[in-house]
Amino acid sequence: MGLFIIVLLSVATVLLIRNMNKRLRRLPDSFPDERDVARQAEVARLDADLARSEVAPGSASGGAGGSTVDDDVADGEVKRPASGRTSADDLDRGERA
Repeated sequence: MGLFIIVLLSVATVLLIRNMNKRLRRLPDSFPDERDVARQAEVARLDADLARSEVAPGSASGGAGGSTVDDDVADGEVKRPASGRTSADDLDRGERA
């Protein structure tokens, strides 16, 4: 009876190790950095806010013709339209400068 239990535990151990190895092979070599993911999400949110503010009815900029936003924004840099706002105005609204 003891030999049966030892063989049963050995078979269960081998099956568990095989399953664990299959799951470990499915994992990526490296995971994305949380700061990069958070930075990309912040850039996407700022781009969406900027696009929403450009198409807002009754805006003082006079439409999309006065926009200075470039399509090739690099490294998360968001270029704001030349509307005369200062960074103090942005800080008052709770935005990052």
